[in-house]
Amino acid sequence: MFKIAFHPIYVHPVPKNHRFPMEKYELLPLQLVHEGIVEESNFFEPTMEHIYDYSIHNNNYLKKLFNGELTKTEERASGFKQDNRLVQREICITNGTIEAAMQALNDGISFNIAGGTHHAFSNKPEGFCLLNDQAIASMHLLNNSLVKKIIIIDLDVHQGNGTAEILSNEPRVYTFSMHGEKNYPLHKPASDLDISIPDSTNDLDYLTILEKNLKEIFNRFQPEFAFYQSGVDVLKSDKLGRLSLTLEGCKKRDEFVFNICKENSIPVTTTMGGGYSKDIKIILDAHCNTFKAGISKHLEA
Repeated sequence: MFKIAFHPIYVHPVPKNHRFPMEKYELLPLQLVHEGIVEESNFFEPTMEHIYDYSIHNNNYLKKLFNGELTKTEERASGFKQDNRLVQREICITNGTIEAAMQALNDGISFNIAGGTHHAFSNKPEGFCLLNDQAIASMHLLNNSLVKKIIIIDLDVHQGNGTAEILSNEPRVYTFSMHGEKNYPLHKPASDLDISIPDSTNDLDYLTILEKNLKEIFNRFQPEFAFYQSGVDVLKSDKLGRLSLTLEGCKKRDEFVFNICKENSIPVTTTMGGGYSKDIKIILDAHCNTFKAGISKHLEA
């Protein structure tokens, strides 16, 4: 049975006046169950104990983060006002991705209802990201000899700058980011492969570029596990995205990623990433399509 990390911490109050959109994380599990895409038994609650190794992050940074001692500059870069509830939220997200990845080793696929905190650097927060969940989860799998080679497929509209920096000297993890050329972040550390997409790129052009490059990566690198950052901020309706994908195009993107993982017998853990369309229904529809695409491919014989 495939598993989905669910974070009940999201349904409790978070600090007022934050700028990060929390609503979708509460609504998405309800929508998935309502549409019959998943059942409540598919969800699991991550542990909140500090039992995992977060040492890809600088020790001094972790100490400041956990003790509420970030500088004002670091606080501004994070996008959050320091609050222990947000740190607990980030631990929950990170542990959820680690535990979902271990579930995927058995089940072939898993999801995190949140996750994809790819702007967190080794020594600083950035862009609503405090801990880099996919990088931490990747090292957990490698350090415990659970897999030998991992690919991170980051299709959020914003480049995974923190992931690129953290894993720049780790040859066992291939970082692939396909993102808006003129979008945030301004400085983009090099991933193993970065594909910059011009503003207003449509479905056909986007999918053609993705398919060509991802097939080449799989043939050359031959990963044993995949993390998929499935941000839906690539949609034309997105307030921050600047691309022009339709809901159908975004769905086909997801279907291609899950197809190539299935064809290569590679377990995949999917995180939700960004999504900032003004209409919450569009965000939920796009994220639900990701679950539908992954689950339907997973259930194929």
